[in-house]
Amino acid sequence: MRHQDGTDRLIARLAWGSHGVVTRQQLLANRVKKGQIRARIRRGSLIVEHPGVYRVGHRAPSIEATYLAAVLACGEGALLMGLAAAYLYGLTKGDPPAPAVKARSARTIDGIEIHRTRRGERGTEWRGIPITTVPQTLMDIASSLPFDQLVHACHEADVKYGVTPASFSGSIPKRLRAALEGGIPVTLSELEARFLSLLDDEGLPRPVTNRPRGAFRVDCHWPAQRLTVELDSYRFHRTRHAWEQDRRRERDAHARGDQHRRYTYGDVFEERRGMLAELRALLGA
Repeated sequence: MRHQDGTDRLIARLAWGSHGVVTRQQLLANRVKKGQIRARIRRGSLIVEHPGVYRVGHRAPSIEATYLAAVLACGEGALLMGLAAAYLYGLTKGDPPAPAVKARSARTIDGIEIHRTRRGERGTEWRGIPITTVPQTLMDIASSLPFDQLVHACHEADVKYGVTPASFSGSIPKRLRAALEGGIPVTLSELEARFLSLLDDEGLPRPVTNRPRGAFRVDCHWPAQRLTVELDSYRFHRTRHAWEQDRRRERDAHARGDQHRRYTYGDVFEERRGMLAELRALLGA
């Protein structure tokens, strides 16, 4: 096994906080000579991801490494965007999309979809990667996603990041606003699908689903009966933040005059008789 010298240790330290990715500019700024870079590329301890951007070592790249390398390749001020940004934020599911980047100057790089950024557009950082904000990401994907998937993305943005129509500056495209406001009923989860199926089986009225009410988006609302129901999965309700939000949602429902109930996965899939009996009484059925 080859002995690791001081330059290798320096490169490892530089890559440690950036998903194993370094740039040529970084290396040169830290007094790594051009010949040393070339030698490490030849022996494979620096793996070229894009011109001037390297992955350190032989481990398989994470999706974070792939996305960060693409952003770094596009220069200062570049931001991960579009479906790639939505995936990194956890707004969409499935296989990771190819990197898409907003860059300040026009360029072409194999494997990267590049868009010229608008002047003055500011991003943020997520998992150490420069990225468009969550509201801007929704704006960027609004026209390309099927509507039900866009509604899912808006729901995730609300649950995970508190994004509502008020989070946007300027006008919101009509299609995106409809997804944000729940204008078209879309089932968002297995839990919700099963809950609605049980209501149908029992002859109970269906609620309006995933609409903003008061300060929050609520899972199920019966306006005539002034009833709000939240369907709680463990995935989204196991943190202190989620617990605090749940209490605020409940207070908000009572403040607008609604009765409020919470049903869990166990209520819907395992012990549904008690839940259905309570709903029949609350809905006057």
